Amino acid sequence: MAIRKAMVAGNWKMNGSLELVKQMSDAINNVKSKKIDVVLFPPFPLVSALIASGVSTGTQTISEYKPGAFTGEVDAQLVKDLGAEYVLVGHSERRSIYNESNSTVAEKFSRAQQVGLTPILCVGESESEQENGKTELVVAAQIDAVIEKIGVAALKDSVIAYEPVWAIGTGKTASPEQAQNVHKFIRDKIAALDSDLAQGLTILYGGSVNEKNSELLFAQADIDGGLIGGASLKADSFSAICESAKGTL
Repeated sequence: MAIRKAMVAGNWKMNGSLELVKQMSDAINNVKSKKIDVVLFPPFPLVSALIASGVSTGTQTISEYKPGAFTGEVDAQLVKDLGAEYVLVGHSERRSIYNESNSTVAEKFSRAQQVGLTPILCVGESESEQENGKTELVVAAQIDAVIEKIGVAALKDSVIAYEPVWAIGTGKTASPEQAQNVHKFIRDKIAALDSDLAQGLTILYGGSVNEKNSELLFAQADIDGGLIGGASLKADSFSAICESAKGTL
């Protein structure tokens, strides 16, 4: 059985400052471990500062296009050249606010891998979809869009993050059992196509994760870490989450 590498990733969204870069880089350098990868996703203007501080860094999105007349967009190759290692694709806010379809997300996933970035594919269902029993249907469609475009093998060089939309920034959190059930569904779905790949795939949970609930979440068999929102803006909270990951994974 493949040994999975745990990860704790912090998505700052449209928050942050140079002072926060210093605080968080100091905190992360104190909790670094061979047991886990720790990655931060700041707004674009702070990417270079975080990289310079020695923190593994990604961007919150990229363009699906190669360089050209796309005002306001950022090319994946430029992100890679700056020294970033990862990129979020398909975050629920990109899907809902900016109308990114499953097809667009698959294009961004493909573009990231073309330049050597590791995409973190975000998947998850809305509250109404969850209430109507459509969680697996929605998550499967989001993953299938990538598989249909570039094949299941592409998932080997990626991370998946399950983020139920109803739990992002709401204070609501899927119970450890709820989250585990969806993570197992994802791993089993991919295992049906490539069992070795599925066993080695890092799958994160996101959705109001904090230092109080992270240990129980990370202790689940198919949860390999977290994609953290608000708590990644607080050095003490984020450090505690990283420590809990080291203790359970």
